[in-house]
Amino acid sequence: MSWHQTPIALMAKALAAKEVSSTELTKYFLDRIEAGKRFNAYLDVSTHLSLEQASKADKIIASGKSGKLTGIPVAHKDVFVTRGWKSTAASKMLEGYLSPFDATVVSNLGIPDELN
Repeated sequence: MSWHQTPIALMAKALAAKEVSSTELTKYFLDRIEAGKRFNAYLDVSTHLSLEQASKADKIIASGKSGKLTGIPVAHKDVFVTRGWKSTAASKMLEGYLSPFDATVVSNLGIPDELN
């Protein structure tokens, strides 16, 4: 399936119906990121952390305690700091900075603390 053209609401339904796992979705999007590497669209891509979070999301979904967006891979601009991820806000001064907290916009996504 072409997940990159699928609305988030349909991805959420597919996850809830166990038609796809968060790990499968995450691998799909990681493969697309790798294939488009020449575009330099991503500053920080952690395959290991992404797959670890996807695995945790799959467990939360299986437990029946998931939120509406649990298991959906998310990418955003690095001006929105995310706990444990590199964020530079396009500044050399912040090169290598790992945020100890989430920006409000990231917190408002409703990502469970267990995934961080």
